[in-house]
Amino acid sequence: MKRYPFFKLLTVFLLVLTVTSCRKNYTLPEKHAILFQYEYVNNAMGHRHNGFYIDNEGNVLTYNDPEEWHFPDETLSINYDHVAENLAQCTHSGIKVQDEILEKYSGHIPGIVLCKVTAEKNTGADMGKIQYLCYQYDEHSHCYKGAVIKMEGDFTKENLNFYSRKIVTWLKSIADSLSK
Repeated sequence: MKRYPFFKLLTVFLLVLTVTSCRKNYTLPEKHAILFQYEYVNNAMGHRHNGFYIDNEGNVLTYNDPEEWHFPDETLSINYDHVAENLAQCTHSGIKVQDEILEKYSGHIPGIVLCKVTAEKNTGADMGKIQYLCYQYDEHSHCYKGAVIKMEGDFTKENLNFYSRKIVTWLKSIADSLSK
């Protein structure tokens, strides 16, 4: 009977440890200007390029065929100055994501960045490309490291993170509201 208090104390300790370790306290670096991007590019249709960024305050910033656009490199990295120049070409859509929703989805960025992406598969022609991306800012290199959440169109691929589909559905709903 002397062991009972020990097991009770151990159970309480493990419960507290489990609850506190499951919290996702992802804080954004101060310069983290962009979190998500929805982008459509189609060179077959007379070069169309439009989409939106979601910034760290939840603002949905749109662009439509900008003249001097800086695309991320092949590793999806883009430097801070190029992002600032891209943002200067954006227009505020009037949509602002609620803080709780932004915190919820941005909290999944680290996991998405670390997760594998399916192999690129050719699925069509002349449809263009829709990309759903998220970004992490690296304070040491002053670059944003992008990660594919999903790509659709002529080629498809998808991030294998559990939350990717939820984020894509959310970004699609924003894109749909902008097209109305």
